[in-house]
Amino acid sequence: MSGKVVHFEIPFDDAERAHSFYREAFGWTITEIPEMHYSIVQTGPVDGDGFPAEKGYVGGGMLKRESPTDRPVITVDVDDIDSALAKIEELGGMTVLGRQDVGEMGWAAYFKDVEGNLMGLWQSR
Repeated sequence: MSGKVVHFEIPFDDAERAHSFYREAFGWTITEIPEMHYSIVQTGPVDGDGFPAEKGYVGGGMLKRESPTDRPVITVDVDDIDSALAKIEELGGMTVLGRQDVGEMGWAAYFKDVEGNLMGLWQSR
């Protein structure tokens, strides 16, 4: 398990307003993926596959504000989501949304830590 922060998600009520704000405030590139109801956020330069081309920056996503993603979420990379969720629960955390398929890329899940913070997990295929 890398345990590295690999992604973030920012919820919005108005996609156009939120996208415009982050593009203008920070120069982020935001690409909508309508079929996934999601927008990919690139906070720095990317390679030909759309992944970070420089070490040290994390890309993310934006999505409509709804439960459980009604607040910003930090996502942590793990080798096995199911094992990570079991460990999280053993330590007093709580699974909010178990393993979810994310197409050819991998799997995602959401949990609450012992302080009630919503966090994400990512497992690559």
